[in-house]
Amino acid sequence: MTAAGDKCRDPPPDSQAEVLRFLRDPAHYGGASPVAVVETHGAYVFLAGAVALKVKRAIRYEYMDLSTPGRRRRMLQREFALNRRTAPGIYRDVVPVTRVPGGGLALNGGGRPVEWVLRMRRFAAADELAVIAARGDFTDALADDLGRSVQAYHHRAPRRSADGTDLINAILDELDRAFAGMHAELGAAPVAAFHTAARTQLAACAVLLTGRSVTGHVRRCHGDLHLRNLVLLDGVPTPFDALEFSETLGTCDVLYDLAFLIMDLRHRKLPRAANIVLNSYLLAATGKEDTGLVALPLFVAVRAAIRAMVGIQARHAGRGSAPGAGSGDARHYLQDALAALAPAPPQLVAVGGLSGSGKTTLSRELAPLLGAAPGAVHLRSDIERKAMAGVAPLTRLPVADYAREGRGRVYARLLERAGTLLRAGQAVLLDATFLDPSARAKAATLSADLGVPFTGLWLQAPAATLMSRLAARQGDASDADAAVLRLQLATDPGPIGWQRLDSSRNLAAALAAARAMLSGGAGLSGGGG
Repeated sequence: MTAAGDKCRDPPPDSQAEVLRFLRDPAHYGGASPVAVVETHGAYVFLAGAVALKVKRAIRYEYMDLSTPGRRRRMLQREFALNRRTAPGIYRDVVPVTRVPGGGLALNGGGRPVEWVLRMRRFAAADELAVIAARGDFTDALADDLGRSVQAYHHRAPRRSADGTDLINAILDELDRAFAGMHAELGAAPVAAFHTAARTQLAACAVLLTGRSVTGHVRRCHGDLHLRNLVLLDGVPTPFDALEFSETLGTCDVLYDLAFLIMDLRHRKLPRAANIVLNSYLLAATGKEDTGLVALPLFVAVRAAIRAMVGIQARHAGRGSAPGAGSGDARHYLQDALAALAPAPPQLVAVGGLSGSGKTTLSRELAPLLGAAPGAVHLRSDIERKAMAGVAPLTRLPVADYAREGRGRVYARLLERAGTLLRAGQAVLLDATFLDPSARAKAATLSADLGVPFTGLWLQAPAATLMSRLAARQGDASDADAAVLRLQLATDPGPIGWQRLDSSRNLAAALAAARAMLSGGAGLSGGGG
């Protein structure tokens, strides 16, 4: 986020022209040619071979002063410190460009420093998550990995004592000031609608946000967590280029940090990935973030509104290539913000059936479509069972964990989490066999007690089809095999009472039927964008 004015003052007296010419010379990179230069509003990045060199621009904004070499050095050192611990494979060191005898320049030489450079290891552009998304390769597995990676990043981030309500209130104040001068580009009515809805939601969750500050959910986060600042390193999604110029802006609720990523995925028309990232994040957080989802629509909306503001500011400053630059895309971001703030009542959907009937596949298709953006929290019995046992999702558990008593504990956990999430205004999708009539009854009772709509879907297919699907499974959290399925087939589930869906041929037909049923009951909100 930038300050409201985003005005560049008069250029400082020292010039970087000589340094920039020096860093463009391929000879300083072992002869690697050509040297590519990436320019941002605050830096130049020189790319050659396996090397990346970053220099802060000699510039001064109202929110960021880089007008002297000393200030630029301190900013690079802060950037190095923030990113080295999380992306050591990228960040090497901060070194000077020095004046050598005879008047020339040298990188990390022994003369007087005239500029400072952040040395990094260059990574392949093809591994940037923004590039992966653009070429259509953002898989479910990548989204799963991304959610876990971001949660691990937040888990390691230092705690801060700032009040979460005050932090968001200050951002809304700044947006109000900035938007007051942007009616021509954004429209007076959308700006007013955003102001009213955002302030209303902040008032509704102020007590929660302040409480989360006390319980460790406000941390020194990344601050700029979108796909352009994420890369695959050794196959692991890794954040880099954390916001370094403001500790205030870098300090936030962890869900506000996550919200930037969710907003970015949805803006790029990847609602399924956004939903999977959220669910993976929540699972890795072991339920500790469930209550905080009350504020997630507001967080997503504020992130989108900031992007709208920055886009207009970039256009005013003549940086038309910046992400979001231009009034058209800025208006789109503001519409994203208003959509996130639109009311979407919670609901409970349960998907049951024997192992191999396609419950998880169907649930992943439905989840992005239910409730508020980015969709329903998908609670899967197989995953919750592994979490309760303290093991990874693909770790096989002994048969004893699937005995009646063990199943009872898993369903109790599912319903407990579902209740917390529903109270937080979140749609919930339960994915389990639900062979026990009492489990089905408890799910319906929970929704009735909370006054939210309930839909039960029951998938069914011939035993031979189920056996074939189980035999073909690979890399799945479910431990169900032929022996488990035989026990299920021998179990009397009693009267089902849920809407039955035939999943014997392909799940596309079952999905279409499920969507029709939920649409008929006003169960689909269009949360998937």
